[in-house]
Amino acid sequence: MRTRTSSKRRSESGFSLLELIIAMTIMLILLAIVSVLISRAFSVRNRESQRTDALTSAQAALNVISREVANSGFGIHMGSNTRRASNGIVVADSGLTRIRLRSNVVNQGLAGDSTTTALRTDQPGEDITYYYDAATSSIVRHDPNDTPQSSVIINRISDVQFEYFDYTGINSSGVLTANPTADTGRVRIRVLVQLEPIQGQPNPLDVQFTTEVTLRNSNYMLNQY
Repeated sequence: MRTRTSSKRRSESGFSLLELIIAMTIMLILLAIVSVLISRAFSVRNRESQRTDALTSAQAALNVISREVANSGFGIHMGSNTRRASNGIVVADSGLTRIRLRSNVVNQGLAGDSTTTALRTDQPGEDITYYYDAATSSIVRHDPNDTPQSSVIINRISDVQFEYFDYTGINSSGVLTANPTADTGRVRIRVLVQLEPIQGQPNPLDVQFTTEVTLRNSNYMLNQY
């Protein structure tokens, strides 16, 4: 009887303290691994969400800039009694991080007979400046003839650059120049989008967008048709 009772008690005994500690340790390790994996998954999702938002915003901004850059110079000629078209870029007010564009969209002024230079570019959308504002990390569109005159078209920007290609002659392939000239026929726009730091991911994460715009109203381009 004693042997049976002793064997029964041993079979009904629970886990020892050491076994409980080992089990808890293993459980904590597994929970830590799962937590790290979940955290990384959320970080990846946040990163891709930011990248998508940056892509959408930057592409929309580039579309606006590209459209107005391409249309610059409409209805404007280089000077009186000449049919040499102007590309619409105001050279003195344009450079690496800034570009000023003029167009005679409403067709007012002295360009009605297409032999003299257009002087009336004082309607909304006819005198536009895009520039990078470092204080707000944004690209600003300034139109002195519109209300409001200045508006931010995209923020969280690290940098924006305008590069210019000059075209001369009949079969020019374009020459990259530091600043625009009367012969500029193509503009390359680079936008560097700044993403917010994400825990557990390499930072900073910036996305660069590049587009090239042909100035359809430049003298060189008009001579191709």
